[in-house]
Amino acid sequence: MVILSASPSAFSSAISISASSPRVSFANLSSSSSSKLFAVPLRFSTGKKRIACPCFFAMAELVKDKETSSSSSSAIESSPGVPVVASGSASESKEPSHSRAFLNARTEEELLSGIRNEKEAGRLPLNVASGMEELYQNYKNAIFQSEDPKADKIVFANMAAALDRIFVEVEDPFVFSPYHKALREPFDYYMFGQNYIRPLIDFRNSYVGNISIFNEMEEKLKEGHNIVLISNHQTEADPAVLALLLEATNPHIAENMTYVAGDRVLTDPLCKPFSMGRNLICVYSKKHMYDVPELVELKRRANTRSLKEMALLLSGGRELDLGHKEISKGRKLVSSVSLNSDQACK
Repeated sequence: MVILSASPSAFSSAISISASSPRVSFANLSSSSSSKLFAVPLRFSTGKKRIACPCFFAMAELVKDKETSSSSSSAIESSPGVPVVASGSASESKEPSHSRAFLNARTEEELLSGIRNEKEAGRLPLNVASGMEELYQNYKNAIFQSEDPKADKIVFANMAAALDRIFVEVEDPFVFSPYHKALREPFDYYMFGQNYIRPLIDFRNSYVGNISIFNEMEEKLKEGHNIVLISNHQTEADPAVLALLLEATNPHIAENMTYVAGDRVLTDPLCKPFSMGRNLICVYSKKHMYDVPELVELKRRANTRSLKEMALLLSGGRELDLGHKEISKGRKLVSSVSLNSDQACK
């Protein structure tokens, strides 16, 4: 991952934030343009051993969990010895009425039979029901690899919340606007995503390299500057992983970063609950622009609206955005970004 900006500042010879304007401009890293860009690798390590995160069907790489973690993780646990599980805010009861088939379950068998019952009743599409069952088994397998003595309780509580949120999406689909602000009430989707992914990270063996850079980033944001991060890889779990690794040291960045989101995470009912808790600039990627020919023009117009929203955000300053390299190039936000493999977001 790299930080891009328009002119040198107090960061270092490797990073710059525009000191004269809240706007960020981009140029080719390999060019000799007078508006220079500087890049610095930011490493995120999640331990020596990695596994393909099954909770998003191999769309992320995470490691096994150990509940007793380093000081950064202990600072965010609710109380010693009590696993933190996915749930909403105290105002969850203010939500519109919906089926509580999964929240009322008391055993694993009741959860799984709830999926089958809703499918047989015609309230769950077959592909969604199949995805929910696979999600449960994959998440269970990942958590049990941690050998945490409370693994069964963590799996049950987190999957009950996840299946409930997915079912809500089927009953009453949420529609994302070009700029989506994280939903924190009446259900706190941000904490739901945080607590769902938390047990999948081994905090004891995880670290963030160049952490001082994030401290300086927070200072620059407070001064009204924009910061744009460009990564060479982005998956559905990345926002939660990034926020979890920063929430103890840089909570403002963890909670307020804006991500560029493609159409899959905005339309798939298994992904949407995790997207709803993040600040998003919603775009349709060039790769899938022509998947449905009759929707091409609609997608183009939507992308235009999203670019206008991003321009408004940047003009106001204090904005921190994370975008994928290919999406950025496709939207003409940056001419070219070339990253070596050792500069990848680890």
